[in-house]
Amino acid sequence: MTSILQCTDLRKQYPGQEDYALGDEQRGVSFSVERGELFALLGPSGCGKTTSLRIVGGFTDATSGRVEIDGADVTDRPAHRRPVNTVFQSYALFPHLSVGANVAFGLAMARVKKAESRQRVAAALEQVGLGGWEKRKVTELSGGQAQRCALARALVNRPAVLLLDEPLGALDLKLRRQMQDELVHLKATTEMAFVHVTHDQEEACAIADRIAVMHEGHIVQLDTPLDLYRRPKTAYVAGFIDAGSIVRGVANRTSDTVEVAGDDLVVRGPAPADLNGSREIAAVIPPGCVHFARGEDAADAPGVAGVVERTTFTGSVFETFVRVSDSLEIRVATSPERASELHGVPNAGERVTLTWRPEDVIFVSDDDPGAHAAAHPTEEPA
Repeated sequence: MTSILQCTDLRKQYPGQEDYALGDEQRGVSFSVERGELFALLGPSGCGKTTSLRIVGGFTDATSGRVEIDGADVTDRPAHRRPVNTVFQSYALFPHLSVGANVAFGLAMARVKKAESRQRVAAALEQVGLGGWEKRKVTELSGGQAQRCALARALVNRPAVLLLDEPLGALDLKLRRQMQDELVHLKATTEMAFVHVTHDQEEACAIADRIAVMHEGHIVQLDTPLDLYRRPKTAYVAGFIDAGSIVRGVANRTSDTVEVAGDDLVVRGPAPADLNGSREIAAVIPPGCVHFARGEDAADAPGVAGVVERTTFTGSVFETFVRVSDSLEIRVATSPERASELHGVPNAGERVTLTWRPEDVIFVSDDDPGAHAAAHPTEEPA
């Protein structure tokens, strides 16, 4: 694959502010996006993901750093002279124009001939499932249809990079999943690069090829969705993506074993190879790897005793939250099939014993996320 977007050492410090919105005095943010790739910037509000997107789009000037698109340095180009288009959460459609006129707006600004414009508008609307809707009023569109119209308006200009600024945030769950499928399909049928900003880890994992998790203006981990969940590198990342229950305490390490002694709980497992530079280590217990014994079996089972606080059904698994100490709650994920085999899941107040395999425990750095970001490159191999 060929890199189509390259961002190098980006920093942003707004006038009058001491702290950086992106990067810091020592180091900026760097990442690349391949042709045909959907790249997600994931993190909470204020982490720098939208600032990064706005710098790529030319809506915000970087304090320092470089943006290259298709091999050309566009750092100093205004937004309208960059081969990018943006889809916003608000859609920003013109209410007085028809669907076709909204989609054709950018072509009119570029002085594209009317015959070619009509062909490209029809093709873009067909691409997003709105074929033949040119004469509809945008005020008659549902939320999902308006989102598709905004997407068609961005696609019709044939950008090298399509920027998606939380465009699915205003949709209900069913429409959001439907549009996620549409974005994955578009990615597979075009050669452009997609940069998607979101605070929703499930959405990022559903559509992205790679995800950059951001914290306080830095990328703290850049990985595929699968590796992000299987091998979170820090306690911050594990907590943000909800990879499992995090156990903190005194950590001891030998050549092949790590032990974290927390409140009333000691977690052991094989030592990973990539924690040599960490000052602090935490243990992550994935919920799908935890099993429980109930009733008379709980008293005799080896493991960690606790009391069920609540059980919820997410639509795919039962999540049972078990209090094992004053400061620690462990989450257990049980499939409906497994719950049926166990004759149901435990109720609130029920005593259970939890077990898991040592090899299923994930040990992560518990250093300050900013220190971790400053010590490691933001861009890693795909």
